Amino acid sequence: MNILGLGKKVANITINKNSAGNDKEYIPCPKCGGMVERDRVVKLKYICYKCDGYFRVKTTNRIRMVADKGTFESWFDGMEISNPLEFAGYEEKLKEAKERTGLDEALTVGKCKIFGAEAVIGVCDSRFMMASMGHIVGEKLTMAIERAIELSLPVFVFCCSGGARMQEGIVSLMQMAKTSAAVAKLREAGLLYCTILTDPTTGGVTASFAMLGDVIMAEPGALIGFAGPRVIRQTIGQELPEGFQTAEFLLEHGIIDGIVERRNLKKTLYFMIKSHNSKEGLYSDFDDTNTEYKISEIVNERLHFSKPKTAWEKVKGVRQATRPQGIDYMEYIFDVFIEAHGDRAFRDDPSIIGGIGFIGNQPVTVISEDKGKSPEDYKKKNYGMPMPEGYRKALRLMKQAEHFNRPVVCFVNTPGAYPGMEAEERGMGESIARNLMEMADLKVPVLCILVGEGGSGGALATAVGNEVWMLENATYSILSPEGFASILWKDSNRAAEASEVMKITASDLCDLKIIEKIIPEYGGADEVTKEAIGRNLKKEICDFLEKYRGKSGEAIRKERYERFRQF
Repeated sequence: MNILGLGKKVANITINKNSAGNDKEYIPCPKCGGMVERDRVVKLKYICYKCDGYFRVKTTNRIRMVADKGTFESWFDGMEISNPLEFAGYEEKLKEAKERTGLDEALTVGKCKIFGAEAVIGVCDSRFMMASMGHIVGEKLTMAIERAIELSLPVFVFCCSGGARMQEGIVSLMQMAKTSAAVAKLREAGLLYCTILTDPTTGGVTASFAMLGDVIMAEPGALIGFAGPRVIRQTIGQELPEGFQTAEFLLEHGIIDGIVERRNLKKTLYFMIKSHNSKEGLYSDFDDTNTEYKISEIVNERLHFSKPKTAWEKVKGVRQATRPQGIDYMEYIFDVFIEAHGDRAFRDDPSIIGGIGFIGNQPVTVISEDKGKSPEDYKKKNYGMPMPEGYRKALRLMKQAEHFNRPVVCFVNTPGAYPGMEAEERGMGESIARNLMEMADLKVPVLCILVGEGGSGGALATAVGNEVWMLENATYSILSPEGFASILWKDSNRAAEASEVMKITASDLCDLKIIEKIIPEYGGADEVTKEAIGRNLKKEICDFLEKYRGKSGEAIRKERYERFRQF
């Protein structure tokens, strides 16, 4: 289940009377240009009902979208504004902006409840000098974060800005460092900081508090970038491609976690509060009363007539496109799953799916390699072979899990890391090495489950766990049997023989004490048995989590170190 939906562009709302003279008011859509009924647009949270175009919204409407009615408490209103550079006409411009918007500055901060859960929110309003960041904006945000730390509350900021406030010069620039330092304090306190980027978010705001969220979301079609399109064209004369610097562009390039539609905004924020509450510790109670599952007669029959497979048969079996993957089992394990995207630096690698799943009330960070479901999908996902940015995305999410005391569950299914030139250019060896080191050091429980292929270091990069399990017919090897036979015997045709010698099956690796548990496949993993396998995995995962209830982070890390030390 993913509630981070997609949408379109945003723009200012301008009201015009219908020329026909009737009682309805019409406004121009910022995307399609058509005239639409204002009341209908308002009911749809300022979204065009013809083309899904997004309108910009003012502060009061934004608060109304996310806060429980009557719960918003505004903070730090009426702060005295100075003119640090004594810039001519600045006071008059501020006065005009105040009178026109009814706001005392471009940022409003305060406390509210979101479905009963308390949070601190900040809202930037583009109507006030394009929400540029002056010293009062920086001060209000910093003070709000400091108070959030005192109250142990999460912080959500709706970002929108044209950048630094030119009339304040270098003083405005200093707000970037000040607000970033405040975010660091919030992180040190173990509290959630989440930003929602709206249209437009540019300049110094982008290069400071907007891009520092533990979770970064954006509204559909929002313009987001450090240097705006006009600055880029004027500075270096570069022509920009269609869709450049949009929320969708940033999602594809791994910079943000997801795009959130307004209809899902409030429940998304509530989900973030519940899934990032480190104060609940290891671990909040979870409901495991529904983990018992009686397998069907069809599955029983499959189990009765199944025959043991040879190692080579298992190798061929895990390579079949019809074999279920981690994402298929997740449907029966997690009550809710929200995907997060990107390595925050280069790209969102679709061969690794990551996010947060819930088993009852217990949030779990989930990482799963994915090969795809169709020929087009296979190509897009490199047949399940991650790129360096895929491993970096996985590590980013695992480190976030550690910060918020969430256990980690990894579903491993890859023939190996992608071996292409691009992977080497982007540092494949370093990305795998860093995953191994950082996973070994995590202070939360890590469970790794090989559901198909476990190929070499590419598989190990997400398989450094406190426990490692394998599905009954999964494989885990130093390299492919073909490669093994070619290197050692100079004959790749001896792959079937190599598969036996290499000891790559679940039973082999259990005997070698490389893995802790074998998960039954009830005659073979496929469409018929995937639900039974998934339901059984849910029960086993609940038992795994229960073992770690009350254990310290140091003890968990030490156990993992000793596990690998014995090899």
